[in-house]
Amino acid sequence: MAAWPVRRPRDPWNCSDMPATPVRVLVVDDSALVRRLMTELLGADPGIQVVGTAADPYIARERIKQLAPDVLTLDVEMPRMDGLTFLRNLMRLRPMPVVMVSTLTQAGAQVTLDALELGAVDFVAKPSLDIARGLTDYAGVLTTKVRQAARARVTRIGMQSTSHAYDGPPGYRTTDRLLALGASAGGTEAIRDVLSRMPADGPAIVVAQHIPAAFSGPFAERLNRHSRMTVVEATDGQPLLAGHAYVAPGGAHLRVVRSGARWYTAIGDDAPVRGHRPSVDVLFESVAAHAGANASAALLTGMGDDGARGLLALRKAGAGTIAQDEGTSVVWGMPGAAVALNAAHEVLPLPAIAHRLLGDAAQPPTQG
Repeated sequence: MAAWPVRRPRDPWNCSDMPATPVRVLVVDDSALVRRLMTELLGADPGIQVVGTAADPYIARERIKQLAPDVLTLDVEMPRMDGLTFLRNLMRLRPMPVVMVSTLTQAGAQVTLDALELGAVDFVAKPSLDIARGLTDYAGVLTTKVRQAARARVTRIGMQSTSHAYDGPPGYRTTDRLLALGASAGGTEAIRDVLSRMPADGPAIVVAQHIPAAFSGPFAERLNRHSRMTVVEATDGQPLLAGHAYVAPGGAHLRVVRSGARWYTAIGDDAPVRGHRPSVDVLFESVAAHAGANASAALLTGMGDDGARGLLALRKAGAGTIAQDEGTSVVWGMPGAAVALNAAHEVLPLPAIAHRLLGDAAQPPTQG
């Protein structure tokens, strides 16, 4: 069996939107029409070169060996070998950045979350073949995710850090503390890592992850299976309870509000903030306003800068603030932006974040 080629090294210090050399992409999809559409959309970006296409994983395997692409776009449902099986083999033998192309359905959400767990960097919706609607916006999302994926940190299967359940002392006094997490690309697994390390009676946690509406429910269910805490998709007006984590619904903003001595969720369908709904900035700023120094927050892996300003607002309000470090981030965009703003008290590797958040939560709450 021929060896998998080594991917061409890219300049790790080049963080501009336009790479020094075009990102080489292989498009893998069983639909000829989708392959053509994806090729046209990606090829219109001068920072991207589509070096080939493949109709199934077996052809893709040969094209990867021949062309050594920087990034793969991969459909989940394909003939001869399903996308997850191919992705698992790829991440074991020749890890590389993969952007999944997914249907925005319940079934598509489950498979996509499986793919992200296996090491895919990010996902985009399956393109609509109705080219009269929304194609310009879709092209912008697609090309941005592909360019960001080219700079992502990808780990071989079997070498990923494993999560460990909380083994500290029981009996947290957490009713007066609140934790907040925000993430984007790579964040589904980063959030899972943090929550898996929390005790069953840990502080209430609010979570904003960039995710479509069909995905947030299955995402919350998956987190619930991996956590001692109870993890739910947030609904409007829920009291924030210790031992519970609340995930922002896809396509809606999650805010924290205070009434009397309690914090509650507030769900809004107001306009996206800098292109995001849910927005980490919106969540963090609400936590800063209503919890202040009684809160702690961590901004995890993700592209762009959403959450950086919100983390700064939290720091100014007296909250403990953490940014995930570059070495453990899939994409060091959002946490890097927070570091640039001096929004984070600490920059920590992913496995240390839950412990530090719990340490902050164990501190006596402020009055007021």
